Amino acid sequence: MSLKKNLHNLSEKIDNLSAAEGLAFLSDLFRGKVVFSTSLGQEDQVITQMIAENFLPIQIFSLDTGRLFSETLDLIARTETKYHTKIKVLYPERESVENLVLKQGINGFYDSVDNRKSCCYARKVEPLKRALLGNSIWVTGLRAEQSANRSGMQKIEWDEANQIIKFNPLLDWTYEEMITYITKNKIPYNPLHDKGFVSIGCAPCTRAIMPGEDARAGRWWWEDSKKECGLHAR
Repeated sequence: MSLKKNLHNLSEKIDNLSAAEGLAFLSDLFRGKVVFSTSLGQEDQVITQMIAENFLPIQIFSLDTGRLFSETLDLIARTETKYHTKIKVLYPERESVENLVLKQGINGFYDSVDNRKSCCYARKVEPLKRALLGNSIWVTGLRAEQSANRSGMQKIEWDEANQIIKFNPLLDWTYEEMITYITKNKIPYNPLHDKGFVSIGCAPCTRAIMPGEDARAGRWWWEDSKKECGLHAR
């Protein structure tokens, strides 16, 4: 049976499992074919803790775009030390980034949505495709609360762009549930979160949000868009 045709059966089995149980179930069923992409956000740190402390055979990887906050890079090292694990770091293709900067300038993403999406593609989407190639399950830290675009997602869904099953174990978690879990389990997190940065991406594309603003308002704040980079296209 193809991966896509397996969705309904998997969904029925996953629905009544906790996030950690779902991760364990899928990593056993698709052993060696489950990967987790972490951007080191609070949701992702929760999942990393579940994977590491339950010794699940899930490869953890992250995308270093070349424009990340130093706090994010420091968190990679702190996380690896705490959980005695390795996070595989992928980088964009050198030639692609060089051509991008030559064409639009070092900060050309501010000039148009198309420019920004081109930057996101070179620095994030292309490396992601390399990381997912040959795998069956892509684990993410998406939560439905994060944005209107994510509210219609399912825990188990088909990602057409990457021809892979996407598992969103924290999809129905509230922000309060996540923070409680982080506090209880002493999970390391990015200190920028304490300064009003809820969703943290590349440094020039992320700002702190004001009280009452949407969680994704700090991402690409200068444009009116769905606040997505193309990793989670719908």
